[in-house]
Amino acid sequence: MTDLSVVIAAFDAAGTLGAQLAALSRQRVDADWEVLVADNGSTDGTRALAESWADRLPGLRVIDASAHRGAGAARNVGVAAATGRDVLFCDADDVVADDWLAAMHRALGHQAFVAGRFAGDQLNSPRVLRSRTLPQQDGLQYSAHLPGLPHAGAGNLGVRRALFRAVGGFDPGALFLEDTDLCWRLQLAGVALGWAPEAVVQVRLRGTLRSALSQGYHYGSGERWLARRYRDQVRAAAAVAPGPATVPAPDAATEPAPSSVTPVIPPHEPSHRLLHRALATLRSLAGVRSLGELGAWCWDLGWGIGYAYAPVSDPAPVRITPLAGPRTAAA
Repeated sequence: MTDLSVVIAAFDAAGTLGAQLAALSRQRVDADWEVLVADNGSTDGTRALAESWADRLPGLRVIDASAHRGAGAARNVGVAAATGRDVLFCDADDVVADDWLAAMHRALGHQAFVAGRFAGDQLNSPRVLRSRTLPQQDGLQYSAHLPGLPHAGAGNLGVRRALFRAVGGFDPGALFLEDTDLCWRLQLAGVALGWAPEAVVQVRLRGTLRSALSQGYHYGSGERWLARRYRDQVRAAAAVAPGPATVPAPDAATEPAPSSVTPVIPPHEPSHRLLHRALATLRSLAGVRSLGELGAWCWDLGWGIGYAYAPVSDPAPVRITPLAGPRTAAA
């Protein structure tokens, strides 16, 4: 068994994966580690590019993860092939800091489930940075649906492999925000999510208006899926702390509600309220003064459309069996 397994889900990532693998080749850590690139059915040469790094990353393996499309499903295949006690996740289009692996290894020496910090200054123009509020810069993320449970992006996440497998890994039915779902299930099972700000990943944001609209749509649909899956937990949380004043506003980078009065949107909102939200979003366009602000507006518009109208499956309500023993420490 190795100490650490770095798992990267990759789909048509030939244009960006090389930078991430180069960053991993610069890591220095007092541990045995490996890198697994889970190829999710790429057709652009991603696999060949990854294999070309084998001499510079001796622990590198490329895994066929094409059977089921989706980043979560690909990561599951990578973890199934992993040998590390701990599994670290990063993305094919981001770049980890040179000391990221060592920082995550230290953090996992104290906690069994940790998330690191995101930064965006190296991979994005000032205009793109103005178009999004980058999450996870100063702490963990929070959702309006379950404000008591933090979550984090899978682009900078580490967990004991045994715990990951015990809760079933990423749900392949969650095409988007599968990382939020995993974070919530682990915490509901009794595993605390720790914060490792010294473990930094440079994130590549969507640079065009069309891609911002598309990503917002996908995140909105993912939030709707989560609202349905965790409907019992959401109702219980609302009963404890009802009213919009007690619920933190959603992060604009992950769960923004367009021009919202309250950040919590019922899974089956009446059509007249959806129309009201749509009109409010359109009115806000008058306040846009730059391309960066227009990008943010497109992202929020996409999120609202995705939440309200994306075809989303009705998942079975989540049922969690607490894991035995304390899970906040390294043991």
